[in-house]
Amino acid sequence: MTVERKEVGKQRYRESYGRYFEDFAVGDIYEHRPGRTITETDNIHFTLLTMNQHPIHFDRAYAAKSEFGQPLVNSTFLLAVITGMSVSDVSQKAIANLGWTDVKLTAPVFAGDTVYGETEVLSKRESRSRPTQGIVTVRTIGKKADGTVFMSFERQVLVPKRGHAVDDQADY
Repeated sequence: MTVERKEVGKQRYRESYGRYFEDFAVGDIYEHRPGRTITETDNIHFTLLTMNQHPIHFDRAYAAKSEFGQPLVNSTFLLAVITGMSVSDVSQKAIANLGWTDVKLTAPVFAGDTVYGETEVLSKRESRSRPTQGIVTVRTIGKKADGTVFMSFERQVLVPKRGHAVDDQADY
């Protein structure tokens, strides 16, 4: 996580998190910490809040008869958690997420698993229409504590150049 402290007055400083466009380098890999141990409550609440009615996520008797033998953690919850882990390194200063592609689910996750994220910078380019911004493309993976990769996805983010982020404004 990139952290800066900017002087905003006499003996007064403000934290600023995230990266500017210039801070990204193709090939850099960011390991996101801390991890997150997923609970049964997390899974049930997210599943029901999003109106997902598949019993594999919240009906233990149903899930026991599946090939997994227990409830699966909702994959869209995991996408949200792993994306969230990457924010401080990838998109804390972002103007917008431009999209997610190539989302792959490669292993099951169960309540009690601890997950971690890792992001690689794939490409970056200056915006053609916004001279104070650039587009960064990253690939993020989700791993269990045992190293099993359970998810991967690519994401494009519109990121400001140095001096052009909201938190660069003196009155923010």
